[in-house]
Amino acid sequence: MGVVGRFQAADFRVYPRDSKVICRTQRGLEVGTVLCPIEANGDHPTDGTLLRHVGSEDQLILERLEKFRDRAFQACCDKLAERRIQSLLVDVEHLFDGQSVYFYFLGEVSPQLEALTDELASTYDRKVRFKKFAETLAQGCGPDCGTGDAKCSSDSCGSCALAEGCGAKI
Repeated sequence: MGVVGRFQAADFRVYPRDSKVICRTQRGLEVGTVLCPIEANGDHPTDGTLLRHVGSEDQLILERLEKFRDRAFQACCDKLAERRIQSLLVDVEHLFDGQSVYFYFLGEVSPQLEALTDELASTYDRKVRFKKFAETLAQGCGPDCGTGDAKCSSDSCGSCALAEGCGAKI
């Protein structure tokens, strides 16, 4: 929802303005856009760690998360209408690490609305099913993981973050 923060790069590189990056925040792994570089000193607290540029493998994951986000948005709208809850859904956000789904509403959040979003978040968290996700984000399962050009070892194929396996396109 447009939060601005200060992030120190894990590799101490300077990322140029408008770079799409993966960050570790208090909420988990998220995608961000660099607004400006920060000085690498301990004078200012940071809001997390900038891990790396968004790569081609990350882009495949983002496309998949976007589909789940759209489905979750529509499912929430349908449930709101079905249960006659008078709340306006503004957005749905699925974090990059596949662990959390956030529903954003205008106005007060009633217990009935909270129960509905807990139900939907549980449903969509289960549908993502990224196996060993954090491990793969750090290492990948081989060059070009998640593409038809993947060159992975037989030990890691099928266990990557892309549920279909690293040789399959999403």
